[in-house]
Amino acid sequence: MTGASGGESGGAVPGASVHWRALESLYASAPINQLFESRLTVLGEGAARIAFTIDRQVHHAAGAAHGTIYFKMLDDAAFYAANTLVTDRFLLTTSFNLHFVRPVRSGRVVAEGRWISGRRRVLVAESRLVDHTGEEIGRGTGTFMRSRIALSGLPGYRID
Repeated sequence: MTGASGGESGGAVPGASVHWRALESLYASAPINQLFESRLTVLGEGAARIAFTIDRQVHHAAGAAHGTIYFKMLDDAAFYAANTLVTDRFLLTTSFNLHFVRPVRSGRVVAEGRWISGRRRVLVAESRLVDHTGEEIGRGTGTFMRSRIALSGLPGYRID
């Protein structure tokens, strides 16, 4: 995957990594992410990873992680993979298709997001959840649209 919106391409342009670090900062600053032990890492253009821990706090009544956790982490990983390509605007999720593969009760889980297509108004990205043994536990595909919200106007989007 090469190229990025705004004329940046791959990891060769120094500004791209600045944008990616600012996206990581944005993720960390979101109040919802204070509820989870999680961390976003932008791996490069069109690729993001979120590592987090599943524990009893996110269980449903049958003792496994609630589906909202699957959605949140899959959506976030796909969203940030797509937003690596958009340097000026915050993206909005317009649709997300989620497939539950197997339950998870505890341990470290990784959501891997990857941009698939689109660069102008609408972008498509996919993500998958993998448990600590390497087994896939969920998968999703999202459609993301550019919003009118400037990234530079968001307090958590820090370019240092």
